[in-house]
Amino acid sequence: MAEDINQLLKVRREKLANLQEAGKNPFSITKCDVTHHSMEIKNNYDKLEGQTVTIAGRMMFKRVMGKASFCNVQDLEGSIQAYVARDSIGEDSYKDFKKYDVGDLLVISGEVFKTKTEEISVHASAVTLISKSLQVLPEKFHGLTDTDLRYRQRYVDLIMNQEVKDTFVKRSKVLRSIRSFLDHQGFMEVETPMLVQNAGGAAARPFFTHYNALGEDLKLRISLELYLKRLIVGGLEKVYEIGRVFRNEGLDTRHNPEFTLMELYQAYTDYHGMMDLTENLYRHVAKEVTGSEILHYGEHEMDLSKPFERITMVDAVKKYADVDFNDIKSTEEAKALAKEHHIEFEQRHEKGDILNLFFEEYVEEHLIQPTFVMDHPIEISPLTKKKPDNPDYVERFEFFMNGWEMANAYSELNDPIDQRERFEAQEKLIAQGDEEANHLDEDFLNALCVGMPPTGGIGFGIDRMVMMMTDAPAIRDVILFPTLKSMEK
Repeated sequence: MAEDINQLLKVRREKLANLQEAGKNPFSITKCDVTHHSMEIKNNYDKLEGQTVTIAGRMMFKRVMGKASFCNVQDLEGSIQAYVARDSIGEDSYKDFKKYDVGDLLVISGEVFKTKTEEISVHASAVTLISKSLQVLPEKFHGLTDTDLRYRQRYVDLIMNQEVKDTFVKRSKVLRSIRSFLDHQGFMEVETPMLVQNAGGAAARPFFTHYNALGEDLKLRISLELYLKRLIVGGLEKVYEIGRVFRNEGLDTRHNPEFTLMELYQAYTDYHGMMDLTENLYRHVAKEVTGSEILHYGEHEMDLSKPFERITMVDAVKKYADVDFNDIKSTEEAKALAKEHHIEFEQRHEKGDILNLFFEEYVEEHLIQPTFVMDHPIEISPLTKKKPDNPDYVERFEFFMNGWEMANAYSELNDPIDQRERFEAQEKLIAQGDEEANHLDEDFLNALCVGMPPTGGIGFGIDRMVMMMTDAPAIRDVILFPTLKSMEK
């Protein structure tokens, strides 16, 4: 088989050499005057019948029948048939056409018509080879089925699998819809550093790098939070950023170490304001991208048209684990309860950490319909305002759908004295071996000392949102070039 492939590749290179020797080098062409795409022609046939159009794309099929041939050309929107006859394009051009290979890129001009079988087609008057494919595409009916190879060669995956192309077209629509919604709400899109001295704002291990010009070690950001809050201090009342963040963690169906996060911050509101915004945003995006407020993912149907459920973490654990943490008075009691329920914990964990472990073990999988889980324990929320009536908990929520965390939001902590104490507690966790704890950030504390208004903030996982909108089984199916282990040489 390898010998057969090598022979085919050799033949393609020989064809290219012959074209170049004849002064017909396809790679010398720099511009194509394309007038229409495939679906545009099909959807507007009544207006375009008999009109001359110019299409461009990859030849995916060719059937030569003596003096006339058919081929299919695939472009961004889909594919369309072309009828190529010797008498219409000329004898020399037809001889060249017969030597073209599946995978070659062509420009075809001609009249729009229907064949005897009623297929909308282009009757070619000119065919030009604009790029010679020197590689053999996967066999048509089996396509590119090796999952790892599909991710590594996404360019081939996009050619061979229309549903993959559709997914990434929808991803672009998701981003466009988010931006449109936020722009109409008065938000300002900004950009903040990716290379940082202190990678804070989330519980995650960072990637390290070295900046030669300054002779300093830096980190890749794990969140967008601390710089965006600085902008709120500076008087930009509504800001958001959509960008890549980097977390040195494992790979699975919902995690990729390099992923797209959106964070937004709004002055003069709280986490209830963020719930309202999230509800409205998700409905808006679902309607624009899928045409419905009902999402289907796997076996689940999620209804975004109804008010999203709101439940505290304590009540959720009480509902699904039948354990009431309001009755737990100490860390020792919480740890004893965890042992009873065979929940593993670390010695440094306190009562709030144990509550969160119960939540992860007993609750998350049940949160299929859109749900806001509110009022997290202070131990796991170092950047969040305490609840005035219950300072062991904070004004935070996580948004869940399909059993997944989709967003995380706070009433942002704006008390610099409280924030310093929280950072110092995080530093103690680092000393105890917690690689995901936050380091103290003096410049951020200085910004809070300048004064930050009451603020609501939220972070959305864009990749998971796209998964939900496209029914994609894994995060790598919605990232064009996901992280993969390098091929052994």
